[in-house]
Amino acid sequence: MAREIITFQCTECKNKNYTNTKNKKLTTARLEFKKFCPFCRVHKPHKEIK
Repeated sequence: MAREIITFQCTECKNKNYTNTKNKKLTTARLEFKKFCPFCRVHKPHKEIK
C-alpha cells in the first residue's frame, strides 16, 4: 500500500504527539502543521519525522 503512518514531533520540546497517514507516492515532502502540544501547553509547529 502507498499510505503509511507518519509521526509528528514538536519543534520546541521534541515530544512525539500526533500520528497521521499520508500517501508517500503523491506527497514526497515532509509535512508540517501547527498543532497543540500538551507538554508545552501552547500551539507550536509539529514536523513529520521518520
